[in-house]
Amino acid sequence: MSDDERPERPLPELRASDADRERVVERLRDGLAEGRLDMEEFEERLEAAYKSRTYAELEPLTRDLPAVAGSTSPSASARPAPMAGGSGWPARIGGTGTSTTAVAIMSGFQRKGRWTVPARFDAVAFWGGGELDLREADFAQREVVINCIAIMGGVEITVPPGVAVDVRGIGIMGGFDQRYGGEPVDPDAPRVIVTGFAFWGGVGIKVKSPKRPKGPSLRKEL
Repeated sequence: MSDDERPERPLPELRASDADRERVVERLRDGLAEGRLDMEEFEERLEAAYKSRTYAELEPLTRDLPAVAGSTSPSASARPAPMAGGSGWPARIGGTGTSTTAVAIMSGFQRKGRWTVPARFDAVAFWGGGELDLREADFAQREVVINCIAIMGGVEITVPPGVAVDVRGIGIMGGFDQRYGGEPVDPDAPRVIVTGFAFWGGVGIKVKSPKRPKGPSLRKEL
């Protein structure tokens, strides 16, 4: 069989990676938030996903769920890489959100690397925790809202320098910790509004520069 005739989908017997399992778990969480799965179905499939060892075990878990919205958008690898210091912002604003919801119920969620923040993103942590890293993210529009519900759990949001952050959340025996203040705002950068509710939990917002890609050494041998 030639290379052109080989199927693009991975062979069922191949071992799945942690990233493969996390993609399935993310889709299951979206299915729960969208009302396509009830809690019992979600918990059964979640357990099965983390126990899966091969693609053949993972594939049935999301077979009856529709494709993620925005899956037809240009791939992250085709987009220009984000640069430190807020430069290149116009190229990173616009498009369709990668996902709109993240749910952690006695578990955790993570959004990091190349993804697109939608106009509104809902993050729910109940006896669990979540991480939203926006340092390498694109933004569906110039102003986005991240609504966090943290009940005996927590959500941590990391933004790159230059992004304006407006915290409007309410905490009861919990709080919204904004480790952000005094940093200059880039006029071309997006604005992130953090809303929500924290009860015996917390939402933290911090500023951190994007990781610089590792390139080949420029040192020459004499």
